[in-house]
Amino acid sequence: MLRSILRSSTSNASRRGFASGTSPERKVAILGAAGGIGQPLSLLMKLNPLVTRLELYDIAGTPGVAADVSHINTGSEVVGYMGDENLGKALEGSDVVIIPAGVPRKPGMTRDDLFNINAGIVKSLCTAIAKYCPNALVNMISNPVNSTVPIAAEVFKKAGTYDEKRLFGVTTLDVVRAKTFYAGKAKVNVAEVNVPVVGGHAGITILPLFSQATPKANLSDDEIVALTKRTQDGGTEVVEAKAGKGSATLSMAYAGAVFADACLKGLNGAPDVVECSFVQSTVTELPFFASKVRVGKNGVDEVLGLGTLSDFEKEGLEKLKPELKASIEKGIKFAHQN
Repeated sequence: MLRSILRSSTSNASRRGFASGTSPERKVAILGAAGGIGQPLSLLMKLNPLVTRLELYDIAGTPGVAADVSHINTGSEVVGYMGDENLGKALEGSDVVIIPAGVPRKPGMTRDDLFNINAGIVKSLCTAIAKYCPNALVNMISNPVNSTVPIAAEVFKKAGTYDEKRLFGVTTLDVVRAKTFYAGKAKVNVAEVNVPVVGGHAGITILPLFSQATPKANLSDDEIVALTKRTQDGGTEVVEAKAGKGSATLSMAYAGAVFADACLKGLNGAPDVVECSFVQSTVTELPFFASKVRVGKNGVDEVLGLGTLSDFEKEGLEKLKPELKASIEKGIKFAHQN
């Protein structure tokens, strides 16, 4: 993704498969743009030639981020907005809204510990989205995604604007990690690797389907178990490595940019845009679930099934359901509190 963006942004080459000048104008808003994820995400979205206008919003620090990013010689216009009173201006007319807003994880902090703070932030931001850009594709990064996506859905329902096709939980970082870890173990080119990751976006709810990974590799059961656990614990690995000074901000920004790029391509009519995402789903008995999703002009075109699972994956699927169900219900309950 990044190579093609850099190539396109510094030449007159075609725009990610579209002829130069033929792509529709697209406005992208980033809520939480001055944060640890928001700043590198703003940079990456400035490099995306499908973005016409980039609206950066945060409670503080956004004018500086916007000024910095705006000097990059790509075609999109950048505007920074700061403070609650300017949130509506940042959102009006947006095609895609990316939400990395919230506090980061710290050592010893689980995603559940983040809940009370980030849930309130998400509820407030989604109330504004419902008012100012109800038809935007919403990319939820703020953790815990297993709860914040249901919160967003309930806020939109209350406002009368909910469209399940337009709300996405960004689980792309789990896919990015699974691809990287698998490629290293299988000794294959990571650029050619594909690994679906289903379930949710925290701990054991993250279920990489290494039995469906391509290219195929003859890995032992023990290696698959170890790869699965490392994928599930990837966030903790980064938090501990940063020793209290941050969480997975850079890799998350990259993953967020990859998913937003998929949304933009889908909106523009590109065929066969498929990414894993946490969405409203009937794949299992749970109301929300991450699986492969086909993205099109209206958001979710199709939620794809799980395919054939190994016995280990079937066991993991059953184990994750109670925890994911509880997280979803927690989000719904929070959304209905005053």
